[in-house]
Amino acid sequence: MKIALAQQNYHIGNFKDNTQKIINAIEQAKDGGAELVVFSELSVCGYYPHDLLEKREFVDAAIEGIHQIADHCNGITAIVGGPCINEESKGKKLFNSAYILAKGEVQDVFHKTLLPTYDIFDEYRHFEPNNTHRLLEINGKKIAVTICEDIWDKQPTSNKFAKDKIYTANPMAELSKLNPDLIVNLSASPFSYNQEDYRKNILLRNASKYNLPIVYVNQVGAQTEIIFDGGSMYVDKNGLVKQELNYFEEDFRIIDTTSEEVMIQEGRGDYVEKIYNALVLGIRDYFHKSGLTKATLGLSGGIDSALVAVLAVDALGAENVRVLLMPSKYSSDHSVNDAVQLAENLGIQHHTINIQQIVDRFEDSLEDLFTGLDIDVTEENIQARTRGTLVMALSNKFGNILLNTTNKSECAVGYGTLYGDMNGGLAVLGDVYKLDAYKMAHFINREKEIIPVNTIVKPPSAELRPDQKDSDSLPDYEILDGILFRYIEQNMSPEEIYAEGFEKAVVDKVISMVNFNEYKRFQAPPILRVSSKAFGFGRKMPLVANYKF
Repeated sequence: MKIALAQQNYHIGNFKDNTQKIINAIEQAKDGGAELVVFSELSVCGYYPHDLLEKREFVDAAIEGIHQIADHCNGITAIVGGPCINEESKGKKLFNSAYILAKGEVQDVFHKTLLPTYDIFDEYRHFEPNNTHRLLEINGKKIAVTICEDIWDKQPTSNKFAKDKIYTANPMAELSKLNPDLIVNLSASPFSYNQEDYRKNILLRNASKYNLPIVYVNQVGAQTEIIFDGGSMYVDKNGLVKQELNYFEEDFRIIDTTSEEVMIQEGRGDYVEKIYNALVLGIRDYFHKSGLTKATLGLSGGIDSALVAVLAVDALGAENVRVLLMPSKYSSDHSVNDAVQLAENLGIQHHTINIQQIVDRFEDSLEDLFTGLDIDVTEENIQARTRGTLVMALSNKFGNILLNTTNKSECAVGYGTLYGDMNGGLAVLGDVYKLDAYKMAHFINREKEIIPVNTIVKPPSAELRPDQKDSDSLPDYEILDGILFRYIEQNMSPEEIYAEGFEKAVVDKVISMVNFNEYKRFQAPPILRVSSKAFGFGRKMPLVANYKF
């Protein structure tokens, strides 16, 4: 059977463009002699539309798009993802569905069984689960249609105690009893650098377990925080990948299930390169899908702002990135020089405003009120908020969206100033630990020096007081990141982290900082998600609580 895999980048709610994109792929599949063309989960509306699904006009527009697409399905069958109204009197109002389109009409609809409710997912909020299992027949071939289900054999969550009561059946096991010839899976599986292999291994294992080939079509592109990496594939019944589409970009391929041809992606690079590619895609789609073109950020001469500047240039082009250097009396000459050198290396506009006069005026205004009180973090925050105000003024005046440069290590322990360096419309590095930021800098400089070497090798510092270093307030990043990863991604208890060799007092201090600073993260910009547990939608914690675990 000749099957087209259409791996596309959709725009939530943009039914006109999504529908046309799907129609174009159907025509391409026809021209290539395909019998079937497969699209990803909720392709007609984009994944995930959240509470837009509660608006009847949104659902109606999606269904209208499905019928427009069906008009083009003559001489070919298409499987397209979209919401479907539940006509029963009980249950949720919608199903998450795969529409079978042929002969110019909707021929059939298959519904999703396993509705994820972990991490970033909350599908049971809107959808009713399927409870029947049957096959689709096309040109004499019996096909099991699944929606994301065959990339799970358990919930891919770091929480070892989570057991989703909604998961009442294994659709793969039930469908295999009906003796299908092939499994087709519509998916919207987001990128996660530390669980990327999990998804692929489950596909391979299910193919060999059930002795059935799998056609897997994943979405690509970013929807605010969530980044889909594509990587659609055809796996034979022995669990071998025979065809694999590109990652982090749209792709289209017609496969022949009788062919022994192998076309898979080789040498995709290590996880740091994948994170880099994901962040570039995340920035680009956030801007383009929002109708934005230009970005700005404060460039300090430090590693984080340097990384964000490079990523922004790669995503948007040098002509669309403007940076502001804002030195104070505590800024070292080499930091200023490094920032200027980076801007020149990237070919981006850069401007310098010395903030010291502004900071002095603030301090003069507060002098009477602060009489007799020691200088402390208050004065440091005045500097950070002065910079935040200036770069936001540039953003407002020129219509440039401010990119936040805080990394995950800092975000986790609250090492940032609200309404200062935490300002921004999008947090680029909020899911990237500090140690990985250094690895990414080396990746960027692999062929030539783009980020000045001094930026990479100097001790990290906020430069808000004389001779300040991050290590004055935080454990060394090797220790800090190790604790944070275990506490956040792996959901370990303090006792489990102690058992891995970390000092109890340090672990307790770090966990206390993470818990206390939830209020800061609640006010942070949306964070591009590249791990299995990012701050934001996927990690919901109370702001006011008494807990030490």
